[in-house]
Amino acid sequence: MNTLINDLWINVQSYSGSLIALLPKILVASLVFALLYFFANRSRNFVKRRLNRRMDDPLLATFLSRVVKIALVIIAGLIALQILGLAGMAAGIVTGASVSAIVIGFAFKDIGENFLAGIMLAFNRPFRVGDIVELDGHKGTVVALNLRNARIKTFDGKDIFIPNANVIKNPVVNYTMDGFLRYDFTIGLDYGSDVNKAIQIILEAMKQVPNVLQTDKETTVAVSNLGASALELTVYYWLDTFDSNVSAGKVKTLAVDKTLQALDKAGFYLPGDILEMKNYKDENLTMKTPTNKNGQLVA
Repeated sequence: MNTLINDLWINVQSYSGSLIALLPKILVASLVFALLYFFANRSRNFVKRRLNRRMDDPLLATFLSRVVKIALVIIAGLIALQILGLAGMAAGIVTGASVSAIVIGFAFKDIGENFLAGIMLAFNRPFRVGDIVELDGHKGTVVALNLRNARIKTFDGKDIFIPNANVIKNPVVNYTMDGFLRYDFTIGLDYGSDVNKAIQIILEAMKQVPNVLQTDKETTVAVSNLGASALELTVYYWLDTFDSNVSAGKVKTLAVDKTLQALDKAGFYLPGDILEMKNYKDENLTMKTPTNKNGQLVA
């Protein structure tokens, strides 16, 4: 029994001596780790502020700032192990992490691809939240962008989630990035009408439509088609897409209404479709008047 106690006491003295000898390294390693941890926190806040200035989505800014902090904390831990003389343990941790990353990368290839694509979109985004875009064949308003997909809401109310990898690989059509979007409508005039006069009347009428841009982008009118029964004029006008209070549908309705009223007041005839009838084999055409049972004409 005494022998066991003596051996235990010798081991405790040996470990305590090693601990006392290692104590300066522990203090230095702890101080270095604390300083680097403080630096990691400050770096996270700095990166988050800078990313929030460049990106509209706070989720990505928060995530990327956390990634920066985690990377710096890992580096701080490895440096602390080096100071303690545990370089082999540090190398083993790095090697194990690398192998794990490779295995996870193969197992979750699609998730990793969308994740990296989301990071690329965070720094070089071809659209902002609220923009009207066409992504992967779907047109709508961008609602959000997260680490895996982009969410757009179509004009008929559907929510579509498009993987970030598809956004990176395919063309992106942004209709509202510069703040201007062009709309148009077509009206028909009778052949023989004074086209130049009609164009001037239309331009004056469009000046009376609220929210139609008059300075940055001008309204234009052009002959777009020679129809079977009418000379077709297309009116092109611009709206400010940054103004969320502007309704494109209401503006178009009002623009068409004012244009038709102005042309009608000026005496222009707006014909409908004309149906041309021909007799078959030069036979005489007979017209029958519809009547009821009493022989009275039916309107």
